[in-house]
Amino acid sequence: MGDQIIGLREWFETPAGSYLLAWEQAQLDDAVADLFGYHAVQLGVPELDALKRNRMPHRWLAVSEPDLRCAAVTFHADFTALPFPANSLDLVILPHALEFSPDPHATLREVERVLVPEGKVVICGLNPVSLWGLRQRRSRWYHRLGWGQVFLPEWGDLIGFWRLRDWLRLLSFEVETGRFGCYRPAVESADWLRRFTWMDRVVPRFLPIAGAAYFVVATKRVRGMRLMGAQWKSAAKRSTSAVPVVQQTHAAVNEKTGRK
Repeated sequence: MGDQIIGLREWFETPAGSYLLAWEQAQLDDAVADLFGYHAVQLGVPELDALKRNRMPHRWLAVSEPDLRCAAVTFHADFTALPFPANSLDLVILPHALEFSPDPHATLREVERVLVPEGKVVICGLNPVSLWGLRQRRSRWYHRLGWGQVFLPEWGDLIGFWRLRDWLRLLSFEVETGRFGCYRPAVESADWLRRFTWMDRVVPRFLPIAGAAYFVVATKRVRGMRLMGAQWKSAAKRSTSAVPVVQQTHAAVNEKTGRK
C-alpha cells in the first residue's frame, strides 16, 4: 500500500496527473462551496484541497498511512473503520479513496454509517471505459510481459460510474450530480496534452461518458422519515373530509324531530 501511495504522488506531478488534479479541484470547489453543516472529512489524496471552498467550522484531512510530506494531515485512519460515531458527519469526500481501498464496499458502508441523514458524499474516480482506462489495461498486459511501465499508478481495479451508482443506491444514497471530464488521450507529454485541448470541448457533445474521470455527489436518504411525512398528510386529509358528513347527519336529525 505504501508503494502505491508514493507512486500516485509522483504521478500527480506528471503533465497528465496535473491535468487530472486541475479538473477535479475545479469540480470540488464548485460542489462544496454551498454545502453547509458542522463537520466535514476528506479521505486521502492530500494533493487535492477538497475542502478549500467549504465553510463548515470543523474540517479534517485523513490519510491511510503516515507521511511527513503531508503537513496538513490531521489524523491517520483506516477508511473502513473511521474514528467517528454514527450519524456525526455532514460531508465526506473520497478523492480516489475507493480505488486505493482493499475493500471499497466496506469503505462506502463506513461512510454511510458516519454521515447524518441528508448528509453528502462526494466521490472522484477514474473511468475504466475511457482512453485512459484502455491504455491502462493495455500497459498492464505489456508490463506483465516485461515491456515498459503502466500508465497510471499501480492501484486497485478502476470502478466504473454505473457500478458505483448501483453501490450507492444499495446503501440508500440518492445520486444528485454525476459528470465526466478529462477527455484528452492518455499521453505523457505536456505539449501533446495542449494539442488535444479541443477534445475537452468537442467530445462531451457526442460521447459524454468517455471522460477519463468522473465526479459524483450523493445524499444519504432515510426512508422512514419520508414515510412518516406521507402518513401525516393522508391523516390530515381524512380528518378534513369527515367534517361535512357530521354536519349533514346533524341537520337530518333536526329535520326529523322538528327541532330548529
